Amino acid sequence: MATVKVDVVSAEKSLYSGVAKFVVLPGESGELGILPGHTPLISRIRPGLVRIVLEDDSEETIFVAGGLLEIQPGHVTVLSDTAIRGGDLDAEKAEAARLAAQEALANAKDKASMDVMQAELDMLAAQANAARRIRELTNKQ
Repeated sequence: MATVKVDVVSAEKSLYSGVAKFVVLPGESGELGILPGHTPLISRIRPGLVRIVLEDDSEETIFVAGGLLEIQPGHVTVLSDTAIRGGDLDAEKAEAARLAAQEALANAKDKASMDVMQAELDMLAAQANAARRIRELTNKQ
C-alpha cells in the first residue's frame, strides 16, 4: 500500500508527523485531496480541517487557521500559525468566541480594525464548523 509522509506544524509545535494513505485539507480554491505520488505543489490554505487517513483507515483531524501547504515527492508539509488537534476543539467555546468577534466587528471604528476583526471572525467560524464536523464524524462511527 502506497503512503506519503505527512507533517503538520504550527508556530508552537509539531501536531502530526507520520505516514498516511490520503490527506484532505482546505486549499485556497477548495478542498484538496492528496494521494501518494501527488504532483509537487505549494499553495496557501484556508482555515479549516485537515483530515489525515492513516494506514489502518483511522483518521487524525487537525484544525488549521490557514497557512501554507507544500507537496514534494513522498512528503506533505502543512505549516500554520495556529493549529489545534481535532479532539481538543470545543464547538461551544469556538461559537462563543465567534459571537464576541462578530460584536467587536460591529463596533469597529476604522477599516483596519474591521479587516482584522473580519479575518478573526472567519477563522473562528471555520473553527466552530470544524468542531461540529468532527463531532458528526465521531458520532457516525
